[in-house]
Amino acid sequence: MLTGEPLPAVGDVLSALATGLWRSDTEAGLVTLDAEAARLIGLPPEPTKITEGGIRARFHPEDWIEVDGVVRLAVTEGTIAEVRMRVMDERGRVVRLVRSRSKPIVDPVTGKYQLIGTLQEVSEPSPGTAARSPVTGDWRRSREAFLLDAGRALAEARSTEEVLRVAAGLSMPGFSPDGLAVFGVEADRLTVIGHHGQKPGDEGPFTQISLEMDYPAAEVVRTGRAVYISSPADYKSRHPASWPLAEPFGRRSWAFLPLTVAGQTMGAWMAAFANPVSFTPDERSVLTTVARMLAQALSRAGTAETERELTDGLQRSMMPTLGPEIPGMNVAARYVPTGGGLQVGGDWYDLIPLPGGRFALVIGDVQGHDVRAAGLMGQLRIALRAYASEGHRPDAVLARVSRFLYGITFAEDSEHSIDLRFATCLYIEVDPATGTLDIARAGHPEPAVRMADGTVLTRHTAGGLPLGIDPDADYPTTRITLEPGETMLICTDGLIETGGHDLDTGWHRIRRILEAHEGDLEALADALVQGVHGPSSHHTPGPLADRREDDIAILLLCRQGKGCGDTAPVRPSMRRTALTVAQDEPDQVAGARRHVRDFLHDWARDDQVDSAVLLVSEVVTNVLVHTDADALLVAEVTDGQERRRIRIEVTDAGDDLPHRRHPGELASFGRGLMLIELLADAWGVDPRGKGKSIWFELYEAAPVGAR
Repeated sequence: MLTGEPLPAVGDVLSALATGLWRSDTEAGLVTLDAEAARLIGLPPEPTKITEGGIRARFHPEDWIEVDGVVRLAVTEGTIAEVRMRVMDERGRVVRLVRSRSKPIVDPVTGKYQLIGTLQEVSEPSPGTAARSPVTGDWRRSREAFLLDAGRALAEARSTEEVLRVAAGLSMPGFSPDGLAVFGVEADRLTVIGHHGQKPGDEGPFTQISLEMDYPAAEVVRTGRAVYISSPADYKSRHPASWPLAEPFGRRSWAFLPLTVAGQTMGAWMAAFANPVSFTPDERSVLTTVARMLAQALSRAGTAETERELTDGLQRSMMPTLGPEIPGMNVAARYVPTGGGLQVGGDWYDLIPLPGGRFALVIGDVQGHDVRAAGLMGQLRIALRAYASEGHRPDAVLARVSRFLYGITFAEDSEHSIDLRFATCLYIEVDPATGTLDIARAGHPEPAVRMADGTVLTRHTAGGLPLGIDPDADYPTTRITLEPGETMLICTDGLIETGGHDLDTGWHRIRRILEAHEGDLEALADALVQGVHGPSSHHTPGPLADRREDDIAILLLCRQGKGCGDTAPVRPSMRRTALTVAQDEPDQVAGARRHVRDFLHDWARDDQVDSAVLLVSEVVTNVLVHTDADALLVAEVTDGQERRRIRIEVTDAGDDLPHRRHPGELASFGRGLMLIELLADAWGVDPRGKGKSIWFELYEAAPVGAR
């Protein structure tokens, strides 16, 4: 019946309905309440203003957390924020249950917002809805647990494929979708990044959808706002043009949410449901949070994949192939970059063809794991190749490269901050016909040789300062011979010192791998990497590693013969090693002792090994003290009819023959030949055309306690 009377004021209507009105100024931190709203939260029934902290104290703490999430969702979607809250008295008791419905008013310039809403007392939820009521806490606890697990899983995903697999496995509390799709954007079209719950090929019609098309995902990308469709009829009425694309899948509800990173919408996420979903604020909040985490995970994965593609290309351009086969020799290499950030550091290796059928093996390590280290590594590799190709000997090559590195780093640092870099390097000129190796070393770890029977020796080589420290540094050359069946390992310190090891303990670990390995040279290279870091396919042609303490570069060179890696190490009737101790390297007498001890690693009696080491020390020291020549040490272990024999011969260019002396009690010299006569089974001094040799022999005795 029309009376013509004016409508009552809004305040009178709300008062008649026992509904309070409130307004929140988030910038000022104040909430304005009318009389009814004040009464409902336990204040005197009169208009008032209260701080945000004061009003928060009137509600249950768990419910206030719910309010914050619902309001943020409403601001994001531009929808109504609705939540039920428990009002508490001063003693912490629940006095009533109220429902708040509010509308955010967002400033389009600043992004700040205010809330205008109503407050109304409601009854306790019915048993059928209690499980999903924010008030009971059950829904909240299951939701928070789900979001915590989902966030952790998505944060750990390291590729787009892993992110999609995690998203497909998410089991949302109470309303899990049975179909998912992730859309990206290329130019003015949608692309399908991945999907789950559909058959292969079902994505075909969706791969080139225009952003202007009447499709929910396109609308989401255009507007940056979520689209919730609770029924097929709703879908058909709102998006009639794209309904024929969705109808064949038989879904009943759909949620399309923006994937937003740093304020930019990078795509859309579709969650499709086989059963109807009403998309309550709680459900929308869960979906929005998952979409936000999914967008961050996809962004991280995309950035990481782009970096991996770039660094993989950089690695391939800087790491050489080993080239054609070398007659009589096998070569294998591995490069494993460090983890974190740039996947290419300062380690490198190279194989350089030289005139006359010779070639050079190079391995090096530039200080650091950053972009500058990688750049210097590339420059050094090019310079070293150029100097080697000019025909310079190993010592001259390293001297020129050191001067080159010093020049470029000094020039750079004179213009910028002081950040001088150096590099270690090992350069080996190889003659495949003879097995001769001429080695120059610049602060780099020494090579190791596995003999044909599996014995592993660290080979002492003369060395100089790391490259780039002194432009006038010298790099003396050491010559050794790789016998048939022997394998030489050169590597960077990442292989040795990873896992808390130092140079000594790291070499012991590598020695065990070399001695125990059976298989070809490629398998040995993999075994060395796996022995340090566990199973890995991260070698030169494969994918890059993600978690490494230091870069690793490995080069293996084997002179073909029995025990060259294609078969198990064999025990020949004789094994032989040679070592030179120069006059200007008296400290390497200790190296000679270690060398002999390693050479006799399988000798039955430790006391005989101690005797051999002592006699070597005496004889080599005698050469360095009483002559002006270098000492050449040759050791041979041969099998006899009943027991093995070790023969050690030290040769020098001096003409004076040693004589037995009778030293006094406090004399410092004169005991060498007496010790040899006492400890050796046989010994002698042989003059040569130029110089002489002192030799002694020990016959392997049965182990202590053996019959």
